[in-house]
Amino acid sequence: MSVTTQDPAAPVEPAEPAVQSRLDRFFEITRRGSTVRREVLAGITTFATMAYIVVLNPLIIGTAPDKDGNLLGIAPVAGVTALVAAVMTIMMGIVGRVPFAVATGLGLNAFVAYAVASQMSWAEAMGLVVIEGLIITVLVLTGFRKAVFRAIPAELKAAIAAGIGLFIALIGFVDGGLVRAGTGVPLQLGSGSNGTLHGWPTVVFLVGLLVTGILVARKVKAGVLIGIVATTVVAVVVNAFAKPGPSLVDGKPNPNGWRLNVPTLPDPLFQTPDLHLVGNVSFGAFAHVGLVTALLLVFTLVLADFFDVMGTTVGLARQANLATEDGTDMPRLGKVLFVDGVAAVAGGAGSASSATTYVESSSGIADGGRTGLTSVVTGVLFLGALLLTPLVSLVPSEAAGPALVVVGALMIRQVKDIDFTDVGVAVPAFLTMTLMPFTYSITNGIGAGFVSWVAIRVAQGKARQIHPLMWAVAVAFVIYFGINLVKAVTGVS
Repeated sequence: MSVTTQDPAAPVEPAEPAVQSRLDRFFEITRRGSTVRREVLAGITTFATMAYIVVLNPLIIGTAPDKDGNLLGIAPVAGVTALVAAVMTIMMGIVGRVPFAVATGLGLNAFVAYAVASQMSWAEAMGLVVIEGLIITVLVLTGFRKAVFRAIPAELKAAIAAGIGLFIALIGFVDGGLVRAGTGVPLQLGSGSNGTLHGWPTVVFLVGLLVTGILVARKVKAGVLIGIVATTVVAVVVNAFAKPGPSLVDGKPNPNGWRLNVPTLPDPLFQTPDLHLVGNVSFGAFAHVGLVTALLLVFTLVLADFFDVMGTTVGLARQANLATEDGTDMPRLGKVLFVDGVAAVAGGAGSASSATTYVESSSGIADGGRTGLTSVVTGVLFLGALLLTPLVSLVPSEAAGPALVVVGALMIRQVKDIDFTDVGVAVPAFLTMTLMPFTYSITNGIGAGFVSWVAIRVAQGKARQIHPLMWAVAVAFVIYFGINLVKAVTGVS
C-alpha cells in the first residue's frame, strides 16, 4: 500500500532525456512512478526532518563522561555525526537504491552513552559498537537477517508499520511541546503544570501541524517539505519578536522556550568540521570490564539494532510501496540490510555511535521519494552540513515535529491489513503497535509482538504454523527482556 502524497495516477513529469535515461537505468525512477524532481524534493524533505540528529547526538554522547570522566565534546561529535550520516546515506542510495536515510540511532546512542561508556573509556565503548556492527553484517552475509525478515507474518509486518506511525507521531508531539512529562501522570498536554498549552513554540507547532496537514490533504507536491520550511520561517519571525528563549536558561527549566534549537541565524554560518574522533576506537573492553559483561553489552546492542532496523525497514518498504504484495520481501533487501550493518560499523569507527536506517525517511517517502536518488540527495545535504553545522540548528524541533505527526497519520492506515477478529492476531498486533510509542522503542514493540504471537499460537494449538525462525527470535527476546529481571530477582549484579 502506498501512502504517498502524490496522485499515483498523475502523469510523470517530463525531464531532460539524457539525464533522465542515465538516472532511470540506475535508480529505476520512472518504473517506480517517480521523477527526478520529485526524488530531489523528497531527499530535501528527509534531510530537513532528520537534520536535528547533528545537534541532538552531540548533546547526548558529546556531553556524557566515560568511566574516567573524559568527554567527546559537542563540536567533534557534530562533525562525525554529519560525516557518518552523509557517507552511509549516499551508500544506501547507491547500493540499496531505496529512499532510506541513515544516521546515528537514537536510543542506541543513549544506551552507549549511559550504559556502556560509563563502565569504560569512550574508545572502548565505540569498539563494542564496531563489534556489534560486524556481527550484524555477518548475519546479513549469511542470509540470517533476510530470512528473519521473510519469516515475520504479514499481520505483524502491518502492525510494525502502524506502530512506527504511532511512534514517530509521539516523537513529533514531544519534540513540538504538545506532549510532555506530566505531574502525577506519565504524560500530559502542553508545558503547563496543569496540562495546558503554553508558550509561543507550541503555537508555532500547532500552526505547522495545520499547514502541513492541509498541504498533504490537498496532495500538494512536496507538501511535507513546504510545511517544514513555512513553519521554520514562522518560528524565526516569532523568535525575533517574542524571544521565548531556550527550554533551559541558566540551568533552570523554561517551559515556554524552544525545546531543542532556537531558530536564529547562527554566526558564523560556516564552520570547519572537527573530525579528529574518526578512528578513536579500542577493543580493550573485554579486559577492562570482563568477558561476560562485554558480551552482554554487545548482545544488547545487536538485538536492539537488529530488530529496530528490521521494523523500520518493514514500515518504510510498505509505505514506499516497495514490499511485495504478501509483504514478505522487497527489492534488494539483502543489500539494504548489508548497508545498514556497515553503517553500524562506521558509526562506531567514527565515534558517532551505531548508525542505522532512520524512521524519519518516511517524511521523504510521503513527499513521493521512491528510489535511491532520494537518499543520495539527503546524503549530499549531510555533507553540506559538515560545513554548515551551525545553520542546521536553524530548524527547531517545533517545525520538524508537525511533519512526523502527519506522516504518522499516513502510516497508521496499515492497520487495515490486520484481522482484529482473530484474537491470536489482534493481541500481538496491538502489543506491537502500542509498546513502540509507550516505551519509546521500536525494538520493545517488535519483541512483545513476537513473543506473544508464538505463545498465543501455541495455546491455540497452531504451533506447526509458526516459522522456526519465529521460535528462535521469540526465545532471543525472552532472554533480552529477562536478563535484568533475573538479575533483580536473584540479586546478581
